[in-house]
Amino acid sequence: MPTTCELCRRIVPHERIDDPQVVQEHHLRPEERADSPTVTLCRPCHEQIHATFSNEALRERYDTIEALRNAQAISAYVEWIRGTNKLDIKVRRGD
Repeated sequence: MPTTCELCRRIVPHERIDDPQVVQEHHLRPEERADSPTVTLCRPCHEQIHATFSNEALRERYDTIEALRNAQAISAYVEWIRGTNKLDIKVRRGD
């Protein structure tokens, strides 16, 4: 069964999910994992989110998928990744 990344909305076909980490659960409120809602993300989106935002920023400003989708800091990334079929990327921290 295919999985859709809730950030970039790309569909990851079942046959591409040979790596169990290609689809990941992202806790919308880091450091509050027990009570945090989660969203399903492809690995590149999950890595990009954590490379771009601190846990504090995620907890305080980006604790919904809508807030993440609307975040200017990753809008160019989301536009780019939607046009690819990459499931592995190199990310740079945005300090």
